[in-house]
Amino acid sequence: MRAPIGDFDDARPAPDCLDLLTGPVAAAVRAWTGPVPAERLLYVDTDPSIADTAVFVEHYGPALLDVSANCVVVAGRRGETTTLAACVVKSATRVDVNGVVRKRLGARKASFAPMDTATGETGMEYGGITPIGLPAAWPLLVDAAVVDTEWVLVGSGRRRGKLILPGKAFAQLPGAVVLEGLGVPVG
Repeated sequence: MRAPIGDFDDARPAPDCLDLLTGPVAAAVRAWTGPVPAERLLYVDTDPSIADTAVFVEHYGPALLDVSANCVVVAGRRGETTTLAACVVKSATRVDVNGVVRKRLGARKASFAPMDTATGETGMEYGGITPIGLPAAWPLLVDAAVVDTEWVLVGSGRRRGKLILPGKAFAQLPGAVVLEGLGVPVG
């Protein structure tokens, strides 16, 4: 099947590709429920050496920048308490960590989580973290612009491969809170 976005000739329903996903992502796809059926989550195979957004878009085409999203892990701290959360914003934006995220988490300080924390806590590869299959207790902050996008390309949990799913599916993920202004323009 051809992907609904991008120039990917071999898009397959994610439930048919569980062996290509990390354990947490495969488990989340297996347990998927809600108004967007699991078969609408598509897996496309991509080269892991070009997984980073800028290189990926350069290789697969600039049109993908507007329909791609990044998922990043943040740590909010207040006193001795640290709260981990994930944020999903369109790839052409950056996460408003010190504004929207800090306030939403009720933290005095918020920052991107260290790589070993992000990968260790999610069970996913750095550069491929996806909001599908995150720890259930985590807040998942999703920029409204992602939800309003018809089809969105996001990591698959590994550097190899991407998932394409309807933007509205992000709002049905466990712990999801849709926020205006979470993603701010770069530059």
